[in-house]
This record gives sequence, C-alpha cells and structure tokens, in this order.
Amino acid sequence: MQLLKRFFSKDFLKRDLITAILAAMLFSMIFSLAGFEAKCNDLKQNILRLHIIANSDSAEDQALKLKIRDELLKKSNGLFETAGNKEQAIKLVNENTDFLKEVAHEVLLKEGKNQPVSISVGKAYFDTRVYDNFTLPAGEYEAVRVLIGKAEGKNWWCVMFPSMCVPAAEKEHKLTEAVNEKSAEIAENAPRYEMRFKIIEWYEAVKNKLKNIF
Repeated sequence: MQLLKRFFSKDFLKRDLITAILAAMLFSMIFSLAGFEAKCNDLKQNILRLHIIANSDSAEDQALKLKIRDELLKKSNGLFETAGNKEQAIKLVNENTDFLKEVAHEVLLKEGKNQPVSISVGKAYFDTRVYDNFTLPAGEYEAVRVLIGKAEGKNWWCVMFPSMCVPAAEKEHKLTEAVNEKSAEIAENAPRYEMRFKIIEWYEAVKNKLKNIF
C-alpha cells in the first residue's frame, strides 16, 4: 500500500513527466539531426571539389599556389560545362589530367621552379568550410587534388561541379544543379544551422579518426 501511494504521489508523477518530456526532446533532437545528416550527405555525395595544396606555407610557395590556381581555372574555363552530374565531371577530369598537369608545369617553369605536380581524383576529408555565400559540412568528398611539391602548405578549395570556381564558371551556377533544394538551402544558410554543423563536424572528425586507426 505504501508503495502504491508513493507511485501515485505528486513528486513521483512529476519526475515521471519530466523524464517523459526529456525523452521526447532527445528523440526529437536525434530525429532532427538524422534528417540534417541526410541532407549533408546529399551535398557530400553529389558535388566535386577542387583542392590545391601548396608545397609549403612560405609566402613564395603560397603565391605560387595561387598562380597555378588562376591558370588552371582560366585554361579549364568551360571544360566542365557539359557535365550533368559528378560522375561525368570526374570522367572529364580523368580525360584531361595530362592537360591540367601541363598547365601547372607551365606556371612552374615560368616562375623558375622545378617542383613536381600531381593531379588526381579521390576521396579527401574536409572540415566545415565556408566559400563565398555557402558552407559545406565536414566529411569525405570526392575532390580533384592538385598537389604541389611536398604538398605540406595551406590549401585552397572551391566547388568544381557544379562549376562554382571563380572565374572558372562561364555562367552563374547553383548548388541545386547537383543536390536537392533542401540540401542547398542548408549550405546557403549555414548560420541558421550553426550548432548542427558543429555536431556533424564532431561526428565526422571522430569517424575519420576511427577509420584511420582501424
């Protein structure tokens, strides 16, 4: 009888109600983050990034990186305009790798440098990155990687597909050419989702470290 009285006491019912509310809030948060992560995955799976890494962080090597960037964007102007999706863009890169390397080497020769340059397409991990008017969440992306020399310096990146590298694009492109509108809305309104971006970044960083360990 004493146990029943305790069970139906106001304090017990109050604690039970608080527990139920907290559980509902937690479930709602997890459900919301799951939906947010799905939209982030849409971004990660359907865009192609350009990632240029300098030989070192010296002022000279950083300036050289930007010169190579400018020439690559200039000479590849319009090259990816015919791509309808990321896979087609990757195919175009693979078909034109020698041409792109030649462009980079011309810059190096002009600057009197003898650093090697490698260009390849592969998966690379990125932290949350802000670029002009949009933000991309942390995680693994397919990227065209341009490695200059020892590739130990700061990097520069942009989105190669859809063609949003300035001044590479001949016309204005939008993320919706590669991802759905809800995913694009997240990328273009990052401050609204700041906390969720941080949680995704933490989750992806842990996942990336575990991947490297195992």
